[in-house]
Amino acid sequence: MHRLLLTKRCFIRCRDTPVSDRSEEIMETYEYGPESASIVLIEPIGDHDSEGIETEYNLIRQYTDKEFRLITVKVDDWNRDLSPWRAPAVFGKEDFGDGAEEFFRKILPLCGDSSKAYVIGGYSLAGLFALWAACRTDVFQGVAAASPSAWFPGLMQFMRMHGMKSRVVYLSLGDREEKTRNQVMATVGERIREIHGMLTDQGVVCTLEWNQGNHFQEPDVRTARAFAWVMEAL
Repeated sequence: MHRLLLTKRCFIRCRDTPVSDRSEEIMETYEYGPESASIVLIEPIGDHDSEGIETEYNLIRQYTDKEFRLITVKVDDWNRDLSPWRAPAVFGKEDFGDGAEEFFRKILPLCGDSSKAYVIGGYSLAGLFALWAACRTDVFQGVAAASPSAWFPGLMQFMRMHGMKSRVVYLSLGDREEKTRNQVMATVGERIREIHGMLTDQGVVCTLEWNQGNHFQEPDVRTARAFAWVMEAL
């Protein structure tokens, strides 16, 4: 059997404070695939993603013959934990927080084996986080950003300033995602085209795939294709 599902509660300590003051935090991960796999996929997920993860894992296996391990990391607060800085709400009333830095520090210990290739990815805000994180560190060999929130204010400027440190990046968007009355989210098509062009100019192996439909169609399928493409391109 190639499938292995584990639930772990990892205790993470903040290294920036004295040992006596450090508080333990619980990080819940779900893991699929053999521990011996040389490619490890890291994906932040929310409650809305949990039921589709096994489907996503099986789809990735259909799309590639590469052996891999998928580690999904439960996000407690989607808008806070995956946002690199504060931004006003663009739908509903909940603003975006600035918890990405803290979440970033939590997931780095998952990527400590130098013999393995790590790929970070996800859907929507998780795709945004993946792009941001891969500009912060060279730990990730690839980025699988499926329908990322490229409209997020300041993302393009940040990526241009810090540069992409992964050598392979997959981008995708639904062909109806930019056709919205929301003025902020309507910029997503223009932004993702700019990101694709910038990464290509930087020499990154990068593709931009257009899927049929809006943002909410087949996120598990889109994310699976993203991870599979990156693994094939590594």
